[in-house]
Amino acid sequence: MKIKLCKNCVNPITRPNIEFNKEGLCPVCQFETSRQELKIDWQQRQSELDAICDWGRKNTKSAYDCIVTVSGGKDSLRQACYARDELGMNPLLVNCSYPPEQVTDRGAYNLQNLINLGFDTLSISPNPIIWKTLMKHGFMHFGNWGRSTEMALYAIPVHVAVAYKIPLLFYGENPVHTIGEKHGKADGDASQLKKGNTIAGGPDSLGEIPVLPKDIFFYYYPSDKDMHAANLRLTYLGYYIPDWSGRNNATFSIERGLQVRTDEPPEMIGDLWGFSCLDEDFTIINQYFKYLKLGFGRVNDQVCEAINAGIMTRAEGLTLLNKYDGKCDSTYIERFCHYLGISRNKFNAVVERYRNKELWKKDSLGQWQVEYEGVT
Repeated sequence: MKIKLCKNCVNPITRPNIEFNKEGLCPVCQFETSRQELKIDWQQRQSELDAICDWGRKNTKSAYDCIVTVSGGKDSLRQACYARDELGMNPLLVNCSYPPEQVTDRGAYNLQNLINLGFDTLSISPNPIIWKTLMKHGFMHFGNWGRSTEMALYAIPVHVAVAYKIPLLFYGENPVHTIGEKHGKADGDASQLKKGNTIAGGPDSLGEIPVLPKDIFFYYYPSDKDMHAANLRLTYLGYYIPDWSGRNNATFSIERGLQVRTDEPPEMIGDLWGFSCLDEDFTIINQYFKYLKLGFGRVNDQVCEAINAGIMTRAEGLTLLNKYDGKCDSTYIERFCHYLGISRNKFNAVVERYRNKELWKKDSLGQWQVEYEGVT
């Protein structure tokens, strides 16, 4: 099967929860067309955001007006500064920390850099033994080591909001506008995040796992009853910012001290720009497996953004896809195998178990290839 791509950019129909319109355009291109044709009422959105902020100030039972979820990367740095400096909020930053064995020096520096810009920050570090156990389970049984860790990343800020009585939470972008994956409505409401592609169902969706329920409290969202009682309001801040994008956020954050990847070329990491997912390196593995399963990785996301920003043609983007998408150097694979305590042979067996044979075929040299519809 050849992968059908958006007529304007290169977004694939194999992306989960995506729908093309009758003209063959993905949701990202539909949104960008509306933005470029000045069909979005940004003043109305600002008024809506102002009302949300007023609601947050009125309903908090804390010294903080809102929670901003952060990793220390480009998007969270811009969110934190925007909430404080543009909206006049007093945010509490909440971070789910990777275990010391996994986090990179760059990641530790970037979180420190964000805090040093003048923020109160609460970091929660889940038990690293349980963390790794669930990572290995997710990798072996789903071909996705991040399935469990994303549950904690998303659930922890909500637990903090309930515990500290801070009902307003700010997240980054609505994914329907940035990558085309729809979770809920195409607006600023982030209440449906817990129903996202990989985290829906929480730990119960992982099947039989080798841990006790008491050990994975932070992997579960608070109950609907507790969330309702806490009067929570989860909001995509990026929806309200006219120039929100990965590249713009990176420029903003680099000017304020963000460290990016400068010595790892695209053929090693499957990343054109080196300013995404800076706090650890195993995301490179996860993007590789996404490429095996669905036929696209991070380069596809970046090319789509660049085409819509007018800094790259579709033809140039397709060339970069074929050259760099899904790349993952053996250095990261060996490090990942050592971390989980598995052999390279076992890793390779998981690769072939999860390679989508409907999308991949071997060429005349016996190499696996993925093909795009209408592209020669």
